[in-house]
Amino acid sequence: MRVLYLLSMNRTLYSLVGTLLLPIMVLRLLIKGLKTPAYRQRIFERLGFINKIPVPIIWVHCVSVGEFRAATVLIDQLIKSYPDHRILVTTTTPTGSQAVLEHYQSEVLHFYFPFDLPLIVNRYIKQINPAICILLETEIWPNLIHALNKNNIPSLLVNARLSQRSLEKYQKFAPNLAWKTLNKFTTIATQNQNSANRFIELGADTSKVVAVGNIKFDQNPSADKVISKKLKTIIGKRKVVVFASTHKGEEVQIIDAYLNHKDDINALLVIIPRHPERFNEVYKLAQKHRLNIVKRSSNQSCKDCDLLLGDSMGEMMSYFDVADVVFMGGSLNNTGGHNMLEPAALSKPILFGPNVFNFAEISSDLLEQNGAIQISNADDLFKSITALLADTKAAKTLGKNANQYFESKQGAVDRLIKQVQLFLH
Repeated sequence: MRVLYLLSMNRTLYSLVGTLLLPIMVLRLLIKGLKTPAYRQRIFERLGFINKIPVPIIWVHCVSVGEFRAATVLIDQLIKSYPDHRILVTTTTPTGSQAVLEHYQSEVLHFYFPFDLPLIVNRYIKQINPAICILLETEIWPNLIHALNKNNIPSLLVNARLSQRSLEKYQKFAPNLAWKTLNKFTTIATQNQNSANRFIELGADTSKVVAVGNIKFDQNPSADKVISKKLKTIIGKRKVVVFASTHKGEEVQIIDAYLNHKDDINALLVIIPRHPERFNEVYKLAQKHRLNIVKRSSNQSCKDCDLLLGDSMGEMMSYFDVADVVFMGGSLNNTGGHNMLEPAALSKPILFGPNVFNFAEISSDLLEQNGAIQISNADDLFKSITALLADTKAAKTLGKNANQYFESKQGAVDRLIKQVQLFLH
């Protein structure tokens, strides 16, 4: 989807630019692989060199960890509803790949997603010959969608979202390519009516667009109590403030504000960077500010430390489980925020920053129903944290309201399965 923003072009020009950029994209993976070896592994899959799969395939694409975790409820239902098919889950990032393999092991197939170039996607589709292709959220790839359409393979964009900001970028930079690509989808099943309206405004045929709801509400995520117990042993009896899925630039704001409010905060701060490759960077940042920081991976006691670094994978729900207050990252910078529904499922008081355009409707609903607090900067964040830690009744009410909202919005997966059944009997 991000590629479309680069130039106003048709698909031929888009493909030409992509072909010219291919060596750079491969080189980028190799360079990233110096720091994170998984990036340079299995590059041939991204180039379309995969083994032929001789069984009926339902192809589900989730770009990274967040999308995959949201999709598990849909994937589970597909496994149950279509026992004669194998589910192929593709991802773009190594962390997404790791999450798929750890969660499903051999229950599903996994490949890396191909580069969106005609020769590559045609080879890829020929090898897997999917009965249907289901892409999550914002994964709009012109050549892939064209090839699926040409081969009469149904393609569904599900849990689809389109922010006002993204709509304006498409309209400005690639209206023709976006319009043509959207109308080659078989169905666009959106998270909400606002996104449905924006896809139609961008040119999607109204008959293709249906608002089915957000599958993230159907997750019913729960914490691993064994891990929660381990975390409690590390933390001790202190109150806990979790800063989840933070990005570059956010941690320094959080640490600076913490130092200004340290005397008022009688709690342990837990910072969990969104990307594992940044764990050491955040650790060094805290040390630079002379804060006593402990890594979760060390299993050392953090009863007297300032910060606990959440440098572990697959433990986010347990971090939320032990939290008294949760701040969702990606919202103090320009990322657009991250999933507030996981802490909502556990009835936790939720805070987020000014930039939540990726979760515009959910954040707006939570605020309207007194299920979250939006802050304008890191200083405001710590003022709100201080207030919530001091007023447990207000914190509990905030968390309860968030949970009630979460439960009221469930049912999207059943509606999506009905859409799949239209094309896959």
